[in-house]
Parts: sequence; structure tokens; C-alpha cells
Amino acid sequence: MNEVLIVSATRSEAAYVPSRLPLLICGIGKVSAAIAMTQTLANHANTTGLTVLNVGTAGALRPATAGLFVPSVVHQHDISSAALRSMGYPVIDRYDLPGGDGSEVATGDTFVADPAHRDVLAARAGLVDMEAFAIAQACRHFGVACRLVKVISDDADEGAMDWPARVDTAARLIGEWLERNVPA
Repeated sequence: MNEVLIVSATRSEAAYVPSRLPLLICGIGKVSAAIAMTQTLANHANTTGLTVLNVGTAGALRPATAGLFVPSVVHQHDISSAALRSMGYPVIDRYDLPGGDGSEVATGDTFVADPAHRDVLAARAGLVDMEAFAIAQACRHFGVACRLVKVISDDADEGAMDWPARVDTAARLIGEWLERNVPA
């Protein structure tokens, strides 16, 4: 990686990002993430060699999913892709990401705290978040490399509402991963 930009939805998720790394707090949800990424990349002097690392928490969609993941695939789960395609509109709802660990994350503007919703999403991915797809799509538009680093914070059920109490532990894991994997 020549140049790296760390992108996180919230300051709490980025609390332990090493101070030597540039950091963008994009806000929560796909719209906020898309606006922040597009504006940042459009104003960036030279995106050649830039890698965006989207770091943050994710819900686990499948039992016994825990720890830190570097997803290989990101899906947009809350768009009616099949219906739009059947009407002749091409819709991108998935990106393959190089350098991942084989895991998949589904992105949508819903904070998943319902086991029934979680179980539907689990058919497509093992993790769920609210920004990764928008960040990956903006990066793709600008020809910028994108990687995701997600730490499981909850089981995408009623316990997800305890996210504020769990985010610090996840943020520490993210900071440790960045120290080991992003050169000075």
C-alpha cells in the first residue's frame, strides 16, 4: 500500500487508529458514507496508489461468528436488485474485494437487532454493517483500492442494542490490526 486512508463510521470505532494514519469519519449509514467518500476522493490530489481501509464493527449473522474479519465480498442487502434488473436496470449489489479472508458482509441502512431479519441476511453473508458497500462503490467509481476490516460487536439480535458498551473492545482490535498490518 503506497498511501492509506482509514475510514470509519464513528469516532468510537476509530478510537485506537494509530495517529500516524489519516482518518475520515464518514458518519453512519450508506448515504453519509457515500457522500463523505465521494467528496474526499473527488478532492484528493492523486488517488493513484491510494488504498481505503474501511474499519468498524459488524453484526454476526451466523452462530459462532466472532473476531476480526477482512471480507472478500460486500453486498448491498437493502436494494431490490432482482426487481430492478427484471425491468432492465443494471444494479450493482456486490463487489469482490482483493486480499480478503473469504468472509462476506452485507451492508444496509438497517441496524439489525431482530433475529428473523438476521436469519434472512445470513443466507447471503456472515456479517452485517451499514457503510461498507457505499465506501466500496465510491472507491470503485474513482478507481481506488478498497479493503474492509470488521470486528464482530454483536449477534445482530436484541443484544445489538448494547453496541455502545461493546464498541471499545472492537476498536482496540482494529487498532492492533492496523499497527501490525499498515506500514509506518
